[in-house]
Amino acid sequence: MALPNPVIIVPGITATNLRDEYPISPETVWSVLSKDYTRISLHPDNCRYEVNEPARIQPDNIMSIAYNELAEELRYNLREKEDKPVPVYPFAYDWRQPLDLIEEQLALFIDEVIERTKLMRNYVKDGYTENSKVNLVGHSMGGLVIAGYMQSAGKNCRVAKVVTLATPFKGSYEAVIKVTTGTANLGVSSPSSRERESARVTPALYHLLPSCPGLIVDPKLPQKNLYDPSLWQRSIFQTLEEYIRLYAVNSKNPKQQAEELFNALLSSASKHREKVESFTLKNAGLNTNDWLAVVGVNTETRVRLKIVTTPKGPDFEFSSSDRADLWKSEISEDRKLTGDGTVPFEGAVPSFLKPENLVCVTPDDFGYWEFQDKIISKAAGFHGMIPNMNMIHRLIVRHFTGRKDYHGNTWGRSVPGVTKDKWQPPMELDYKE
Repeated sequence: MALPNPVIIVPGITATNLRDEYPISPETVWSVLSKDYTRISLHPDNCRYEVNEPARIQPDNIMSIAYNELAEELRYNLREKEDKPVPVYPFAYDWRQPLDLIEEQLALFIDEVIERTKLMRNYVKDGYTENSKVNLVGHSMGGLVIAGYMQSAGKNCRVAKVVTLATPFKGSYEAVIKVTTGTANLGVSSPSSRERESARVTPALYHLLPSCPGLIVDPKLPQKNLYDPSLWQRSIFQTLEEYIRLYAVNSKNPKQQAEELFNALLSSASKHREKVESFTLKNAGLNTNDWLAVVGVNTETRVRLKIVTTPKGPDFEFSSSDRADLWKSEISEDRKLTGDGTVPFEGAVPSFLKPENLVCVTPDDFGYWEFQDKIISKAAGFHGMIPNMNMIHRLIVRHFTGRKDYHGNTWGRSVPGVTKDKWQPPMELDYKE
């Protein structure tokens, strides 16, 4: 049996530790326990660099609390013999940056992993040098990075199989809340003015804006798309204007500069969403059996957002009633009003797969003791816990190896509207209602 391709794990937003390499002894500025918004905030003149220079903030390691068990389980279970290890690499990246930039870095990292694997005797003997590819696992925003990379690479894509876990292919309403208020279910710390200020100049966050159903716009407002700056409340511009006044090298016209910066952030995010929406498996040399897309459901999630008109302009109306979990409803269409706590169901459905290809998982898929042991934090919720699910590890191993499941240890659910007989996941799975 051929050896599985080496694996690269691409984590989600905020899940890579960041360090400042300007000090002779590098200092951690972002980790599970320490978040220094002052030092990670980006410069309004060039969002690739920090507002507080001199600095040189770089990605460190991915957060072990979220991905260590996933990596270790894959390393152990993908191999058939101890003397034939299967490489499983974490891809650490600066999650603040535009996804196009991160995708370029992923492309280089894929090349590096392939070249390193060619130096392993067991892979050379297995003929890996003649067909050198990798398998990818993307969690949350990591899946968007993968899809964007593959769309750009096209036929030159060096990927054999992909797994995406809880990826917001069509965005999340939590991204809007993060930009607007500084608080959201995106696996980060409690809200603060500093956090909100930092969020508004973080390009990657705009790449998570929702383009899925659920946006309810006042008919008096001409635009229906969150990529249009005229739909956003004025407080965003006012904050950016003050940020530019304080930190821009030249702040002669902060109001105009704020509008130009916000327009650029939205435009970049819109173009990336269009790129992901245009991605097809065929153009990357894959078929539907090569991509396992796992969608988290049966958890209360923000599924809609209202934008109203006020004398001061558009205003986001956040309400607890916009959060829902109707997964167990008897009405098929209503069952779509659910999600994983961060990504709404409809935000997690990719355009390049059919609904019958998707695999849904719920919190019930954690075993009792597993669930007790693996609550990362209230902030991470089900969305952040999905990579830690043992059943998910088994799904990934089967997807990458083609192994049979003789013990019924892997399963899934179809999306609303897809019956058992129409369900077509990329491998044979036990069907759960």
